[in-house]
Order: sequence, then structure tokens, then C-alpha cells
Amino acid sequence: MLNLYTFFHLNLAYSSLEEEKRAEVIKKCYWPLLRLARDPGAPLGIEASGYTLHAINRLDADWVAELRKLISAGKCEFVGSGYAQLIGPLVPAEVNAVNLKLGHQVYAELLGQRPEIALVNEQAYASGLTRHYLDAGYKAIVMEWDNPASKHREWSSDWRYYPQVACGQHGEEIPVIWNNSIAFQKFQRYAHGELSQTDYLNYLASHENGSLRCFLLYGNDVEIFDFRPGRYHTEARLSELSEWQRIADLFTKLQADSRFELVLPSRVLDLLDKPNAGNRLHLTSPEQPVVVKKQGKYNMTRWAVTGRADLEINTTCWQIYSAFKKRQLVADAHWRMLCYFWSSDFRTHITEKRWHKYIGELRRFCKEVVDEKSPVNGTLVLPAKDKRRPDVFVEQCDDAVIIETPRMKLQLNPRRGLAIDALWFKEVSTESLVRTLPHGYFDDISMGADFYSGHVVFEAPGAPKVTDLTSVRPVVSYGENTVEVTAVVETSLGPIRKTVSISKNDARVSLDYHIDWPSCPMGMLRLGAVTLNPENFDRDTLYYSTHNGGHLPETYRLAGATFDHGQPVSGMVSANAGMGLTAGWVDIGDAQKGIRVIVDQSRAATIGLVAYKELQDTYFFRLWFSAQELDETRRPGLGLPAEDANLRFSFAIEPFPG
Repeated sequence: MLNLYTFFHLNLAYSSLEEEKRAEVIKKCYWPLLRLARDPGAPLGIEASGYTLHAINRLDADWVAELRKLISAGKCEFVGSGYAQLIGPLVPAEVNAVNLKLGHQVYAELLGQRPEIALVNEQAYASGLTRHYLDAGYKAIVMEWDNPASKHREWSSDWRYYPQVACGQHGEEIPVIWNNSIAFQKFQRYAHGELSQTDYLNYLASHENGSLRCFLLYGNDVEIFDFRPGRYHTEARLSELSEWQRIADLFTKLQADSRFELVLPSRVLDLLDKPNAGNRLHLTSPEQPVVVKKQGKYNMTRWAVTGRADLEINTTCWQIYSAFKKRQLVADAHWRMLCYFWSSDFRTHITEKRWHKYIGELRRFCKEVVDEKSPVNGTLVLPAKDKRRPDVFVEQCDDAVIIETPRMKLQLNPRRGLAIDALWFKEVSTESLVRTLPHGYFDDISMGADFYSGHVVFEAPGAPKVTDLTSVRPVVSYGENTVEVTAVVETSLGPIRKTVSISKNDARVSLDYHIDWPSCPMGMLRLGAVTLNPENFDRDTLYYSTHNGGHLPETYRLAGATFDHGQPVSGMVSANAGMGLTAGWVDIGDAQKGIRVIVDQSRAATIGLVAYKELQDTYFFRLWFSAQELDETRRPGLGLPAEDANLRFSFAIEPFPG
């Protein structure tokens, strides 16, 4: 027998849904859903954020009362998600924890309960989130099967029919119930009249093999049945036949079919002790540190560095969060506003009207809470000027600027915009850790290029590449504890002002980019490449480590892997994965040594892209920071910080022993 379960996702913050249409959605979409649970009495899972539940209650309190009644009667089961539908791997750990707490407050207030199953927002999962769900009291999560399974070929295909256990990297474990993109898209096609009931039932029957299994019937949006949000030009046209009636007819048919049983989501967990169930799985991988639903275009860049102005709004949210951290007490009302501002729907297909309202609210709130004297757009190092530093060696010629202190040595290339030719940290290694790999370094034609470090690249479809890899006239100046090398690179889009600061006391080099462009075309803007010296790191123990929304870091071993987060998915989607950098750093190293690369997200909320490839007896490793990518949500304009026509981005590199 095939047990069929559902998660109907309610979202009044839907990106392309105007606020004045919300009452219509409740009438056309939400009430029919409750009637489906009442008659023909189909057991349903229903999920909504605390924000959506509050919004429904303001417009139609009777609907919430009816939902509460049906839950009490056991006819449906409520699935939680948090106060706002934010992308967990892109926000700080404290915000994730607060979001779940505030969601529970709404659920307790309006439904009289705290749900025990959580739908991972936008199915964007990182292993560090596991602890948040456990701490919030959740007993299981809902996550998509297809994408994590695609990176774990060792998994049995039978496991998708049973609950498994999602494992964090620090001993955390939580049962997982599977969502399935193909399955819920099939349901949508049936409801929209694109698939006959006979063909749909045959599809479901293809997953039945005579033994007890569980399979998803539906796990996505409700606002697309008997209503069209207007998000896509390819949306199915509404017909005279009610889609909710088609769904009700299907549920009646399923209830009468002995091959199937409709069950509540929690019933799936009853199978945890069955064969093929309860396997302890790591859903993420070095190739995919953040797992997202559906096709490859739905990766984390979608909410991070695309949209209308993702860089600006995410940076502003980080500035608000930083201001909160400086205060001893922050009211729940303020946290609710920050969670709301970090909602995923403001970062994709938001309408013009809602966008202008949102951006106005966000900037006003930021102005209220952020100390205007805070140097949020400054550099990581602000030295005092002093020309006397006899204990620092500086050599400057046409081909190189070399700066050496008792703890480190840096060689810059003035013919290539002050790219890093080599960087040594003496207490860790006698060989350079970061460097430029020249053309011909790899005996592989696919790697026949110069691989620089510390530079900027902008690429737009059908246009020449823009970089800062041109000849410059650097200026060396001396601060109390630093040496600075500055230069201006003129590009076709405008100047890039670059400052490299070397610290004597801290064994740290900082790079600051001031991209002074009046506008930026649609394209990819990647900053501050860090290319490892493959001759000085052990390939067998090489790893990278960072935070993706969790309290503790996530570490990924690289031996045997080959991937590039910045590789395009298609001509429309310029990257396939990335890292949230939610603690502001990435560690890269082997068993003996490593480097920490540090960023400040409140200056520019970039994401990290890693490329790794093994070649015979060597390898290639590079880290980029991305400020802009391409997908179908991208709109013109760079999305730079408010009231500033340019971008300031800084990062620093320091060593650590293994």
C-alpha cells in the first residue's frame, strides 16, 4: 500500500501577490483547502509562517478559527516554519533561532499549539540549521529528496519512500520527511487540467510495489489553484471547471482506491523503524553546501545576489542586525520586523508596487536603529598615517611591490592591478599559501589561463569582460601599524579604487575595493579571488569550513570532489551553489595549516563561491565573493547600498595552524 501525504504551503507574502488581493486568495484558495479537509475529509498537512497566519487572521478570523477546529478534530495537521519565510543559510544563527521562536508564539496564540513538524523555508537547507529546529522543539523537518540525492549516488532510491534522519556535523539528528518536486509538479498539472486523472493515478501507482511505502501527494503553494498570482507568463489559464473541484474529485477517488491511503504527515514517522527507513544521512556536500528545491536555477544565489537589489537589501538587513547586537535588549517587535525584512519573497518576483513599499519601510527602519556614525561602508583596517616604519621592508619596482614584516610577506603585481602574486605567513609555512598560478601552470588545456588572486571580474552576456587586471601606478604609505598600497584602475564602467593594507602586528592582509561605477549592467560581479598554492596544501586533507545560518561551522572535505559553485546552470542562471558566510569567515586548510578569509556582511552581503578540481597529482582551489549573479529574477541596477552610488567591499586573510 502507498501512504500519500501532503503539505499545502500558504503564503500571503507571495512575491507577485498584491496586498489588496489577499482577501481574494483566502476566499478562492484557503477556504476550499479547509473544505477539502472537512469534506471529503481528506487528512491534510497545512503549513504557514507566523506572518501569513497573522495576516489571514486580520482579514478573516473565521478561517483561522475553522483551521483550529479541524486540527482539534484530527482532520488536518499544522506544519510550522517560523515567523517569516526567510532563507536560513543566508541569515545569522541568532536570527534563525528568533524566527522559529516568534513563529511558535503566533502558532500558540492563534492555533493553541506548537507544531512538531517544520517545513524548511524554500527547501533551502544547510546542516547547521538542524540544531535550530531541535532547539525549537521540532520533532521532524520536511526537505526535498531530489537535490540532495543527486549529490549522493550511494543512497538507495527506495529511501525516498521512507522517513530518514538528517544529520548535522556536530552530532545533531532530526527525522526528515521527504518533499518531492516532480511529485508536486505532477499534482499541479493534474489540478490545472494538463494531466488527466487516469494518467495521474497511473503515475502514483508507479510508485506502489505491494509493500508499505510513503509518497508525497503535494508539497507546494496553495495560491495557484483557482487563482493566478501573475508570477509567470507561462501560468496555466483558468478554465470554467474549478481546480479545487478537480482536487476534491481526486481525493474522493484516492479514498476509494485500495492501493492508496491518505495519511497525515506525522503518520510517515511511524515507519522510522522499518527496513529502508531511519538511515542517518548528510543532506549537504562540498558541491552543494546549501540544498534547495527543484531545478538547478533554484539555488541560493536566487535570494542573495540577484532579484531587484538583493545586495542592497541583504546588506541593509545585516546592518540592522549588527545594530541589534550592540544593544543589550531588543524587543520581539523589532526582531519580527527584521525577520519580515529578510523574507525570501522580497528577493524574487516582487511587484513594482510592493517593492517600493518594502524598500521604503526597510530604509526607514534601518535609519531608526543603525547608528549613523558606524563605519558600515569603511574598510577593515583604518590606519593612522606615519611614514616611519623601519621594521617593515618595502621594495617597489615596475614588476612588483614587495612588503615584508617579521610575520608575513606579500608580493603584488602592479602590471595586473595589484593582484596578489604570492602571500606568505611565516609562522605557518616557508612557502606561499595564496598565489597567482600563471598560464601553463596546469598541464591541462581546460585550465589554460592565468589564475590570479585578489582581483575583480565583471562579466555580462555578449560583452567584453571587465577586470582590474591592468597596469597601475601604486602609492605606498605608512600607518602606525600598517603599510598601505593604493591604486586606481580605470575600467569601461568606471574606476575601481583598490587599497591593500598589511598589518605588522596581526599577520593579516586586508583588501578594500571601492567600485565607483555610476551604473552596472546585468551580469556577474565577483570580487577578491583567493587562489591556493597547490604545492603547499595537502590534497588528501584539504577542506573548507564556514557557517550557513547555524551556530557552529560546517566543514567539507574536498578529496575526490570536482565542482565549481560559479559554473552557470544555463544561459540565464550564472551560478549553481554558494555559501552564506553568516559568521563572516571561511577557513581553508589541510591537517597542518590554513588561512581564514574574513568579510563583513554589513558592508556588502556577498556570498562565497568555491571551485575545486583535481588534476593528476595536483589540484585547483579558488574562493570568490559574489556581489551579483544572473537568473530570471534579476532586474537592471547593481543594487548598491542606499544613498551610495558605489560599492565598498573588504576582505582580510590571516593564517592559522592546523
